[in-house]
Amino acid sequence: MATRSTPPASSVRRNRETRHASFLAHANYRWLKIASLLCIVCLLAYALIDVTPRPSGGTWLGYTLGTMGALLILWLSLLGVRKRTMTPGRWSLKAWTSAHVYLGLALIVIATLHCAFQFGWNVHTLAYALMILVILSGVYGASAYALLPRALSAGREGMTEQQMVEGLRAVDRQLHDGAQPLAQIDAQPIQDALREDPLVVSAWRRLSGHYPRCATRSALEACRATLATRKDDAALTKVEALLVRRLSMLERMRGHMRTKALIEIWLYVHIPLTIALFAALAAHIISVFFYW
Repeated sequence: MATRSTPPASSVRRNRETRHASFLAHANYRWLKIASLLCIVCLLAYALIDVTPRPSGGTWLGYTLGTMGALLILWLSLLGVRKRTMTPGRWSLKAWTSAHVYLGLALIVIATLHCAFQFGWNVHTLAYALMILVILSGVYGASAYALLPRALSAGREGMTEQQMVEGLRAVDRQLHDGAQPLAQIDAQPIQDALREDPLVVSAWRRLSGHYPRCATRSALEACRATLATRKDDAALTKVEALLVRRLSMLERMRGHMRTKALIEIWLYVHIPLTIALFAALAAHIISVFFYW
């Protein structure tokens, strides 16, 4: 009777590391090597090929590099379409994303050599500037997706977003009940804290993570100031403990929202800039062939 062989532990560990490797390090940095080789070839062509006049966007080398750059921009823009199709293997989403990042960086070299370092106040330089902005926003996005998801997961401490909200609501109900025996002057700060919706905040607050007018913190400070003169107040002591718990949960939620916003915010810059780049690129190509 045939027995199934068990793969060596080192092979299993290597396969597990491959599955969990960052898209930046996919296939032992395959696309970094390909993009670097492409840049070297373009630089050598620009430096060694003798064309008259010297290399510029109007020479055959310039048109070749320009065509490469335009096709590369078009291909890079297809990542959003590619994300909707999940396939394994050489052209998995991780491989495609890795190629997107490194070939996008190589585009800086290709486009700069295409224009031969000639810049001015015209639509051609506008297209170049927009391309640089798109790439820079993409670099931020790649960094965010590579570094922040781990912090996002750690910040939740094993809970889902829904569980975090439900936990806060449970503490709110206890605070509401605990504030009932208090005098109005003592209960007012707690009521103000309960009216504060932690999920309804401005984009700046979400991104910065700073909440200088936090009603829960203010209520906790007021509660502690009162307890300093009424240390034996059991109801107030219970409310203080609940406020400490609520503030801790709020800080966890706010940290989670900030990390999530830092991951997502770049898309609100990257996508509009990409659309503007396509418009400027179309104007650049049309004007070149119109005057050519």
